[in-house]
Amino acid sequence: MSSLLTTLGLRAAPGGLVIAYFWTSTTRLQKICLGIDNNVAPREDFATLGEAAVKSGKVRRSTLNRLKRQEAAHANSIENFPVFAAATLIAVYAGVPNKTVHRFGLCYTVSRIAFNICYSYIENQSLSYLRSAVWWPGNISCFTGLIAAARKL
Repeated sequence: MSSLLTTLGLRAAPGGLVIAYFWTSTTRLQKICLGIDNNVAPREDFATLGEAAVKSGKVRRSTLNRLKRQEAAHANSIENFPVFAAATLIAVYAGVPNKTVHRFGLCYTVSRIAFNICYSYIENQSLSYLRSAVWWPGNISCFTGLIAAARKL
């Protein structure tokens, strides 16, 4: 179990897990604080309780829109994570040096943090392309890990 945790980077840098999964994750706590959380059907919060809160003046439209973007950024992170996990595990299995694995892992993590910030807070159409620009380095780092693994095998 210890080597699995080390392989996944959870023993060496537990802070990375906190950054990647808790900071960029769900909007649940924010929805609870705003009074728009429905534990029975939480995926409908924005459409039902959120819109009602905006109409009543309890929540600003910009706040609700930001929360919606945060949820979308979180969903994108969940969808993208298997590529990173596969690249990391394949690279480790192939014997890619730890330094190389750590570098592409760091690049991926920084890219994902930047992506989440851009996705959550940029409202301007022109600036929204910055989100795409910071998304690509994370994916390229995964491809780099897979290519490094292929060269080792």
